[in-house]
Amino acid sequence: MLNYKVVAGPEGYLPPAAASRGVVLPEKGKALVEGYAVPEEEAMLTVVKKLLNAENPVFFPGPLLLWDWKEGIREKAKEVKELTEVLGARIIPMPDYRPKYPMINPEIEINPNHPNLTIWHNNIDVCVFIGVHCHYANVALKIIRGGTSCYTIALCAEMGHEDAMISLREVGLGKIKALKEIAIKVKKEGQE
Repeated sequence: MLNYKVVAGPEGYLPPAAASRGVVLPEKGKALVEGYAVPEEEAMLTVVKKLLNAENPVFFPGPLLLWDWKEGIREKAKEVKELTEVLGARIIPMPDYRPKYPMINPEIEINPNHPNLTIWHNNIDVCVFIGVHCHYANVALKIIRGGTSCYTIALCAEMGHEDAMISLREVGLGKIKALKEIAIKVKKEGQE
């Protein structure tokens, strides 16, 4: 039985990888909510409610969404932009992860080695990673959990991320549209 819950930090200087505490990636049709596998529809509703109730929700689209590198990306990016508008969320793009040396100004640009600085300087309470390469997302989600109280959501095109508080897998155009429809319905019903 899993007894480790993936929740917002700060969890400390070196938070454990959620996988080392028994959190496993969800099967098809499931998603992770705070380390536990739940039906995907339940997780999608939780994502929408977290974002609608956030004071400062922010989407962090990465290069896999920002650059028109394969068929279908432009449509997915357009749908994500519409989703952020429905949710009242801001967008801070992550077009490039390479560190900027010798010095960066964290109030102006993102330094990929310190995603927690972006969260601190912008007072972000809920963030969404989408279009971020898995190897970068895994490291960044741990850093965020270790040093901030930001609630993290990963909308992954692959299998998901154990270190996010909520992680949906295989997120394509259809799931983005479904999230938008859920958000519209929740707002209309006043269930925030």
